Amino acid sequence: MQDLLGLSPLDIARAVRDVAPEPFRAAQIFQWIHARRAADFTEMTSLPKAMREALAEGFVIGVPKVIARTPAPDGTEKFLFELADGARIEAVYIVESKKTPSWTDPETPGASRITICLSSQAGCAVDCAFCVTGRMGAGRNLTAGEIVGQYLAIARAKGFGPHAANVVFMGMGEPLLNVSQVTRALDLLEEEVSPKRTTVSTAGVVPGIESLAGRPHRPNLAVSLSGADDSTRTKLMPINRTYPLAELFAALKRWPLERGRKITFEYVLIEGVNDTSADAVKLAALVRTLPAKVNLIPLNESKEWLPGLKRPSDATVNAFAKAVVGGGVPVTVRWSKGLQADAACGQLKGREEPRRPRSR
Repeated sequence: MQDLLGLSPLDIARAVRDVAPEPFRAAQIFQWIHARRAADFTEMTSLPKAMREALAEGFVIGVPKVIARTPAPDGTEKFLFELADGARIEAVYIVESKKTPSWTDPETPGASRITICLSSQAGCAVDCAFCVTGRMGAGRNLTAGEIVGQYLAIARAKGFGPHAANVVFMGMGEPLLNVSQVTRALDLLEEEVSPKRTTVSTAGVVPGIESLAGRPHRPNLAVSLSGADDSTRTKLMPINRTYPLAELFAALKRWPLERGRKITFEYVLIEGVNDTSADAVKLAALVRTLPAKVNLIPLNESKEWLPGLKRPSDATVNAFAKAVVGGGVPVTVRWSKGLQADAACGQLKGREEPRRPRSR
């Protein structure tokens, strides 16, 4: 049966024309799926009963199945989904302060906001040294429906409506290695999540950055950096061999930034690898060539999945942040949410067995 999740209103109209020939029916169905979170045609009460029954015979709404929900004390909740082919992915519901904390005050109070962290692939071939998902190895690309379905399933479970959440593509996978389906997902999400409240994070896939730059409504762009020179970055992120820093930054300088917006650089701090004051000075010098801000992420450790890598002390993190600010670049430290649920940055996996670690 054909899945209607992931289709635009026009595509839905084409798919259901034999069952629901009136043009306005497709718009109704789209609104029921997206704005009203319907997971079944029986919920679409504004459609005639006979039409609902006919739709149920030929179509499905492929919202992924929730296998497990793992809450953390800070309000974060990790969702484990199973897709139609048995693949498993994870996404995260995050509640955080609207007021950006400083690096020295991670608990700055303020009104809360909801952020949904979505996965774009089942697994990841990029193989960053600090990421559990990378230890899984390559998996398949998700469809636009499977991406948006994570958002809708979490919205239904947590009970929030349209225009209530931010969206970040920072879950499992490299979004810009699945740029066609991520682009379609962005189009669908744009109905209720402004591009200004949507962020796509990439390890630096230059052709994907260039493709995304051509969108009329661009999301925020976040680039995982984690090394301010090619040698360090290649050790941590093998993709740097394909798209070294010079090529990456040339593409970023072509990225069309609206007034007041910045490119975010994510930098995972690892003890004894990239956390010295010299590293901080080098980082500031590199990124201040652009309208930029730095998001420092102290490594989220995993002895099983990331053996040998350690989180720096808070004092080291704070000193590093201070040095980057001293170099003229604004900094936020991501004092990670969801650690107790293995839902923090770099911890998503979808299965329990690590593959054999690669040589570092």
